[in-house]
This record gives sequence, C-alpha cells and structure tokens, in this order.
Amino acid sequence: MQVKNKIVVVTGAGSGIGAATAKHFAKLQAKVVVSDRKEEKAQKIANEIKEANGEAMVITADVTQFNEVENLIQKTVAHYGCLDVIVNNAGIGPKTMARTADYTLEDWDSVIAVNQTGVFYCMKIAIKQMLKQKGGTVINIASLAGLKASMNNLSYCASKFAVVGMTKSAALEYATKNIRINAVCPGYTESALLDKLLAVRPDMDELLKSVIPMKRYGLAEEIAEAVVWLASDTTKFITGQTITLDGGTSL
Repeated sequence: MQVKNKIVVVTGAGSGIGAATAKHFAKLQAKVVVSDRKEEKAQKIANEIKEANGEAMVITADVTQFNEVENLIQKTVAHYGCLDVIVNNAGIGPKTMARTADYTLEDWDSVIAVNQTGVFYCMKIAIKQMLKQKGGTVINIASLAGLKASMNNLSYCASKFAVVGMTKSAALEYATKNIRINAVCPGYTESALLDKLLAVRPDMDELLKSVIPMKRYGLAEEIAEAVVWLASDTTKFITGQTITLDGGTSL
C-alpha cells in the first residue's frame, strides 16, 4: 500500500486499534505522530516503532480540549511541513452499562465529549490544514454500534452513529477539494474496551462470540490494515464510506 513518507497523526494511539494503526503505518514507511492523552503510553508505542526502524514522534493531546487538538496539528505541521492523514481513533466507553432511563449523566457527557466532540475538533482543525495544502485524508474510527442498535450503551451508540454521519457530511463538503473522509466500523475487537466489558461480565464472552459468524473477535491489526488501505494512494476514488469489519456480525 502506498503510504511511504506520508505524515500521519493517530489519536488514541497508546493502545489497541490506535497503537496497531500507528505501527502499521510506520512499517510501511509513513512518518507517524503518536498521540494520546497519556504521554507514557504514547512514548511506549513510539519507542517500539523506532526499535523496528520506523519513524515516530509523540505529541500528547486530550481530544476533548480544543486548544490541545490545535496544538497537535500545529506541532505536526511545524515539524513535518504538512499533514497527509489523520486517524481519529481516540474513544472511550461508558463506565456502567444501563438502559436509557437509568443512564448516568456522567457517562453521557464523558463519552460524547471524547467520541463525538473530539472527532469534530480533530476534523475541523485537520481539514483547515488540508485545505491550505490542497489535499489530505481523514479516517474516523466508528463502530458496528454506529450502524445498528446497541442496548444499554446509549452514549457510545449515539456517538458512533454521529461519527458515521459526520464522516458522510464532511466527505460531501470536501469532495472537490482533494480531501477524502471515510470511516471504519469495527465489530467486537480485542481491545481495552472489550477487556473492560468482559471483566465486568465474563459470561458475555460466549454470548458475543455466538453472534459473530466467524466465531472470534477481530484483531486490532486487522482493523489497522483497513485504515492504512483507506489512507493509501490506491483508494483515491473512495470517500464518504463506512468499511465494516465485524466478522459478519451485521449480517
């Protein structure tokens, strides 16, 4: 895939899909900005990339803070001269799974702030830079929960449906500006979010696998491959799309 020397920012890159994505870009000789709100996690991934002879730098950012997102893009451009790709991966789930009437205000506010508003902040600032340089690619990490209902998970479901809509709307707006905007929608994937769920409800492991036709969870590396493909020069005619990686669950 043609991503050599592209300047790539990955948010939430300290673990899971974000870390796998950052590593995969670097493996294919892209120059990666590893961003996470926790510097030690981001630095660990950047070090692993460098040990594998890849190029990476760390810029911390909390995507719920507009000024920190501005700083992330500004520092990237100051160091590398441009921004070719941003992967809006930073995301969280609720602390408590509950039905709508019992859903906590804290879970609503925190999840929407990261998963929805954070993606908006990143898109807003990255697209402004891409307009200046006359091109770029945005890839948003949505979810199967952004395509179909998810019980007891209102804020997460709402935020991921929003990401899908934001992706399509922005793609339409900038289709003539050489800026492509797509989303990937992972199903149940081995990650910190899934680990958290299974720690609370170990019985969910068997239940979840029973609804996945492939009878297994996705791997972060498998999601990363799709992200890099969408960012590559081999997909120049793809925009406004959601690529679903769910082992057939949506069927």
